[in-house]
Formats: sequence, structure tokens, C-alpha cells
Amino acid sequence: MALLFNESAKYLLTSESVTEGHPDKLCDQVSDAILDTVLKDDPMGRVACETATTNGLVVVMGEITTSVYLDVPSIVRDTLRKAGYVKSEYGIDATSCGVSVSIQRQSADINEGVSHALEVRDQGGDDQEDLDSTGAGDQGMMVGFACNETPELMPLTVSLSHKLVHQLAQVRKQGLVSYLRPDGKSQVTVEYKYGIPQRVDTVVISTQHDPDVTNDQIEKDIKEHVINKIIPAELLDDETKYFINPSGRFVIGGPAGDSGLTGRKILVDTYGGIARHGGGAFSGKDPTKVDRSGAYAARYVAKNLVAAGLADRAEVIVSYAIGMSQPISVSVETFDTNHVDNQTIDDLVNKHFDLRPAAIIKNLNLRRPIYNQTAAYGHFGRDDLNLPWEQVDKADILRSEAGL
Repeated sequence: MALLFNESAKYLLTSESVTEGHPDKLCDQVSDAILDTVLKDDPMGRVACETATTNGLVVVMGEITTSVYLDVPSIVRDTLRKAGYVKSEYGIDATSCGVSVSIQRQSADINEGVSHALEVRDQGGDDQEDLDSTGAGDQGMMVGFACNETPELMPLTVSLSHKLVHQLAQVRKQGLVSYLRPDGKSQVTVEYKYGIPQRVDTVVISTQHDPDVTNDQIEKDIKEHVINKIIPAELLDDETKYFINPSGRFVIGGPAGDSGLTGRKILVDTYGGIARHGGGAFSGKDPTKVDRSGAYAARYVAKNLVAAGLADRAEVIVSYAIGMSQPISVSVETFDTNHVDNQTIDDLVNKHFDLRPAAIIKNLNLRRPIYNQTAAYGHFGRDDLNLPWEQVDKADILRSEAGL
């Protein structure tokens, strides 16, 4: 990987994104809307909520322990309505669709491991204010990444992909392109030379539409109102390829075209495949689940390292064992782009970032209803949102102590 980014004369990298009307993203938004409803009045609530959808039906299932009353059908219908599913011909209708709910309390065994971490149990302690008291809600590896390709320190490919589908949704909602429907996708391929983005090689956009519009009209409008509004002109040239609705027709969409499921767009949620992924999904999980909070903390570390100028690219991997507070391992990969030695970076990470679950929750203030806004268009690099893991408040001290 290091050789690819630094020594290869020319190569192509691709990322994708999807609109809020994509079936999988609908499910992510329902799951996170339920989570936010719990956290609004019960910050200590435990949520592990999954959603599935198909033609005319939404199924919500999982484990939730809370004192909050949840009107799940209303949350589902509100989410579908906000995404634009207000007519049955769009793929599902927020008013008339069926909603099935199967929710139980969190397993007592998992609750014990989370509430009383192994480190505290071994010492016979039970101090809930101790940052060692909260164990990880599951085992696994969590990945954070940052690079200096964009102002938000994200890979250019996924940054452009997100912005394209967000713009696609905006022109639909604003009525600028009246025949658009909620479902849609984007894909962007960027050509790199020696680790530096040079140009956009290929743009793919598939958008659901009314049946009476021509492909020529769709291509014209998408180029004018979406692509040319988002991709800087200097990245486009005469050799850039455009594929707009390459299947030829996209009338049947949403849950009528494809079933949806929470957590099935994990690379869309993170770094578009440019970085590794630990495997765990985010949506519908409260912050005791390190699949979510650990990944946010890893991004926080990586972004501060790059913002401080310690490296041009940084990938941080943190691993946990269920029921344990201390991470099993923390590693940093800079792909030979580091400007100080790797040992210095490791030492600074260990000194300035506490990656125990309770410390992450406290330091990033994660017991708040801030998650539904992340369920579409990415959890990272969101300069339109004030997300705590996107802060670079440690960059100055890292830069100073590294001697830069």
C-alpha cells in the first residue's frame, strides 16, 4: 500500500455513495432515528437496533433497554417521509406501508460485561465514574483514516461521491429537476500520480426517475445541475467519462427495487474503500458499542495526526475484547508519508488519546442524539455538521511536541 501511494506513476481509485432514499440508507436512518429518540431522554439507554425493508414493508428488530416510550411506527413513517417516499409508485409509501416491530431488552450477559469491565471485576470494584468501569460492547477492530487530499481531510473519491448524491437529493427536493425520485447512487474514479490526485477519470450517477422522461434529458440535467455544480472544473477534462443511468431505465427503485438492511453500506459510511474497514456497522448502536464509538475515536486520532502535519495519510486501527476497557492493540500506519519518525507518532497517540470506551464517550460527549444526521452521506468529513470526532483540537499540541 505504501508503494502504491508514493511510488506508482499512475493509478485509479474509486469510491461510491448513495442517496438518503437508497433502501439500505433508509434502514440506517430508521435505526439511528430510534437511537436518537432514546438518547434524547435517556442518555444511558442501550440500543442495538436493526431495520430491514422490502416492497411495502419495514421490519424493526433488536435489543433496546430504556425507560423511553418508543412509537416505532411513527419514527419509521417520519423517516420515510423525510427521504421522499410519499407515493407508492416510488417504491414504498410512508403513510400506507406495513411496519413490523420485534424488540427485546439487551442480553443480561452483555449488559454485565459492558457495565462492569473485566478490569474492575478483577479488582472487586464497582465505581461507575471510573473510566475503567465500562467494558467494550463487543470485540473487533475499528479503523480511522485521514489524508490531506481535501479540506475535510478525506479521500477525494469518497468526498466527491457524497457531495454528488447530496446535490442529487437537493435538486429533487428543491424541484429543480421535477422528475427525480428518492433512490440514487454515485461513483467517482480519480486518477493519481505519485499519491497526488490529478483528474477525475469517471463519474457514474444512477438516479430513480418518473417513467415519461428520456435518458437524454436525464443526462443533460444531471450534468448541469449535479456534476458541474460539485466537481471542480479543473478536475474534469475531455477524457473524463460520464455514465448516467447506464442501465438505461431506473423507474422501479427504493424498497420495491431492492430490499434494504441496516449496516450494508459500511464503505459508504466510512472512507469509500480507500482505507480498511474493521467490519462493524455504525447505525442503530449506542456509543457503548465500540463498532461505532471506537471507529469515531480512531478517525479523531487520524484526523488530528494529519491536521498536525505529522503525516499526509494516517490509518489508525484499534482493537477491543468484549467486556474489557483497555484496547487490545492500537496501531498507526502512515504509508511512508510521515514527517516525524513512527515511534514519535506512536508515543504521542498513547499520550494524548484515551481509547477506553468510557473515555471516548466522555471526551467526545457521545451520549447525545447526534446520530441520525450521520446516517446518510457519510459519518466522516462532514463539514456541514458539528461532529465531535471531526475536531482537530489536539493538532497544535501534537505539532509542538513533535517538533514541527
